[in-house]
Amino acid sequence: MCCRIAIVAAVFAVLVPLFAVPAQAASSFTLSAPDSLVESGFLKHLLPRFSLKANTRIELVQEDQPAQASLASDGKGKPVFSGLGTTWYLLINDPESDGLAKFAAWISSDVGLSTIDAFKPANGQVFAAVVPDDTNEEVVFLEGDSVAGEKLAVAHCGRCHMVNEATRLTTIGSSPSFAVLRTFKDWQSRFETFFALRPHPAFTIIEDVTDPFDPSRPPPIAPVRMSLEDLFAILAFVSRIEPADLGAPIQYQ
Repeated sequence: MCCRIAIVAAVFAVLVPLFAVPAQAASSFTLSAPDSLVESGFLKHLLPRFSLKANTRIELVQEDQPAQASLASDGKGKPVFSGLGTTWYLLINDPESDGLAKFAAWISSDVGLSTIDAFKPANGQVFAAVVPDDTNEEVVFLEGDSVAGEKLAVAHCGRCHMVNEATRLTTIGSSPSFAVLRTFKDWQSRFETFFALRPHPAFTIIEDVTDPFDPSRPPPIAPVRMSLEDLFAILAFVSRIEPADLGAPIQYQ
């Protein structure tokens, strides 16, 4: 019996190292921050939670020392949180760092935003996540007769979409208004190709662009017929519509 136990033990001693999964090595990066931010205790709350989640070690250094990333209030980089009466920015100096890329993604994620807002020190100092603000995007006005475009949009699109205030009560409630559509990042592409997006192909003809209707499948409603010049005019009008105010972004508590 002792001999058998010895043999089994010897076999395990050989096989276990072969099948054991080596622990994944933790990645790391250096991060500089001013004394005021360090002394607030906020980074002691924030950084360990990320490190535990992402298996990434962060070496915190003083703001005047070289680092792969920095947190500062100088406006350089990406705004990530506010506190101590200012907005703090994450500046990435080493885009090749895998751990740093994880941190940049995490701090703007739902979990990261919640972690920032969860900091509740005894002295009452408040830190808050910075929700990205897209209001500074460049405004693009497309060329074309926008005045004629509004009239054409009312005539062709107003039966389904709210084009302006005059069409508020004459539209289909399930169809988004032009102002709501203007809030979409790809609004221009949507309007430029609307005739190819369902349900429009079933009842829309653009001269010299789309094929005529199949005689065996007539449009289910009165067809929309327009020229490319008409479409350009509508695009010019739409580009001048103020995007709808859909309310403030969600704040994470």
